[in-house]
Amino acid sequence: MTDTSSKIAVVTGAGSGIGRAVAVELLRAGWSVALAGRRPETLEGTAALAPEAASLAVRTDVARPDDVAALFAATVDRFGRVDLLFNNAGTFGPGGVPVEDLPYEAWQHVVNTNLNGAFLCAQAAYRQMKGQDPQGGRIINNGSISAHTPRPHSAPYTATKHALTGLTKSLSLDGRPYRIAVGQIDIGNAATDMTARMQTGALQANGETAPEPVMDVADVARTVRHMAELPLEANVQFATVLATAMPYVGRG
Repeated sequence: MTDTSSKIAVVTGAGSGIGRAVAVELLRAGWSVALAGRRPETLEGTAALAPEAASLAVRTDVARPDDVAALFAATVDRFGRVDLLFNNAGTFGPGGVPVEDLPYEAWQHVVNTNLNGAFLCAQAAYRQMKGQDPQGGRIINNGSISAHTPRPHSAPYTATKHALTGLTKSLSLDGRPYRIAVGQIDIGNAATDMTARMQTGALQANGETAPEPVMDVADVARTVRHMAELPLEANVQFATVLATAMPYVGRG
């Protein structure tokens, strides 16, 4: 296994779901991890799942530039550098609201979290990785199946996830001279609190509501860890990990 004893990661949205699963996977593999999220108590809950590992909980709203700056300053102060950013924090926004009824404030909240927050964290990571010695690091953005195709009544979420794909490509190109590798993982129906409704019934494109298969979130975490532990000379540009039978391929 790759020696990650000196590897430092920042995981946003680390208090629950995919962020928690990835953070715990990295901690148990020997990484030191800064856990970022808006609720300190859930971050402490994540840290408690790997009590012997080196973690740091930092209350962070990724949509606030000052919070993001403080997160990376605290990480470098504690651990000395940043080798990985898992840019994971995100929100679905209001579900099932037709676009003509969507409040602008709801649109703005999703854009601020999913896109502006991802940019702010990537920018802070990029600055740190470019200036540190040895230079470089890796950024993994959490996209979605919605980065490829929408669900009904999901304009804010789908638009931000499509935009995240463009951000990933641009960062990947700009990071080449500085050994900054940037990739994206697009996830479909991992079993978390956010996707619990999938198993009871989700609105389909034909107007019907139907249950959908889900997969173990641990399978996502292992995939992120594989991407994270590659040498910087290799990069998984895009990976799609989904419940095998979910309605996506062939639109069914």
